[in-house]
Amino acid sequence: MEKKWIYADNAATTKLSAEVLADMMPYLTEIYGNPSSLYEIGTYAQKAVETAREKIAECINAHPREIYFTSGGSESDNWAIKGMARALKKKGKNHIITTAFEHHAVLHTCQALKREGFEITLLDVHENGIVRADELEKAIKDTTALVSIMYANNEIGTVQPIEELGAVCKKHNVIFHTDAVQAVGHLPIDVQKQNIDMLSMTAHKLHGPKGCGALYIRKGIRPQIYIDGGSQERGMRAGTENVAGIVGLASALQRSLVDREERNSRMTVLRNRLIDELLTIEKSRLNGDRNHRLPNNINMCFEGIEGEALLLRLDLKGICASSGSACTSGSLDPSHVLLALGLPHEIAHGSLRLSLGEDITEEDVDYIAQSVKEVVQTLRQMSPVWEKIKNSEK
Repeated sequence: MEKKWIYADNAATTKLSAEVLADMMPYLTEIYGNPSSLYEIGTYAQKAVETAREKIAECINAHPREIYFTSGGSESDNWAIKGMARALKKKGKNHIITTAFEHHAVLHTCQALKREGFEITLLDVHENGIVRADELEKAIKDTTALVSIMYANNEIGTVQPIEELGAVCKKHNVIFHTDAVQAVGHLPIDVQKQNIDMLSMTAHKLHGPKGCGALYIRKGIRPQIYIDGGSQERGMRAGTENVAGIVGLASALQRSLVDREERNSRMTVLRNRLIDELLTIEKSRLNGDRNHRLPNNINMCFEGIEGEALLLRLDLKGICASSGSACTSGSLDPSHVLLALGLPHEIAHGSLRLSLGEDITEEDVDYIAQSVKEVVQTLRQMSPVWEKIKNSEK
């Protein structure tokens, strides 16, 4: 009998949809020409790239010439932050503001810039995982070059007041970048209304292909050239375009907007159902704000157990989940996101992230809840840490 699988790690990556793959296939098999070539299959490929650029721009209320294609979210973050910071350093701007719980594509980039002499300020995200606009405003200096705050956190799913944060940056004439990898396709985005100057996105978080992303750069902003060697992307990023991936990104983004509100409403109901069930477990806690979070995100901690053991036992039950970011899955350190919320190391170690897919059912949710309860109970029975917790209470 075939093993039942419930995939609940959509924040790590999503399944490539059949419709998106169908849109990509002609550019993998027939229209495979280099978009820079002058012959017909090359010009067809170039047209596909520009059509995709127009579609993506329309989805976020941008101009097509403000969309630049990259290999994914991490590259987009690197380009936005390094490119803008180095360009503005020549004007005496050497201060960057970000938060303590950004994706490592942002935090490690800022650490690299710190070694180049930049000053980095990490804003507090508080116990609920929400950045406060007044604290951002207090942190801005005359030397501030850039603010980078993620739209929605990849681990705990908290959604930031992006329009309010962007307005603060606009008021002080500071460039505002947001890593919107987890938000694009799931939440409404309007770069004009929300005062966003640069925005990172990737395809594989919304049922598109891996290895293709984009960076929105508002007209008039000029970060340094990211990759030298060719005239692609208006001379800003050299390299032959990933035509099929670009077509896939545009297709996935457009399709994600269809019935988005209805889908999100359904996901929120199932998310809350699962949260309520998991909170019945003794000494469990929900990480991040209960309401201002992605509709499919659940992040929990269970005292007295290790997250890795929890994941392995859930895997045996056919449940795919994570203990944090997929980009740090090889690390034994507790999540920097949970530590930023103020959780002690011993509690942060016992974390579980469930990011539901749109095909999830009530039966799946109930099975996940029951499985987690069973696994937590089993692990606690073997845990000297849990025994110590119980004895200290006595």
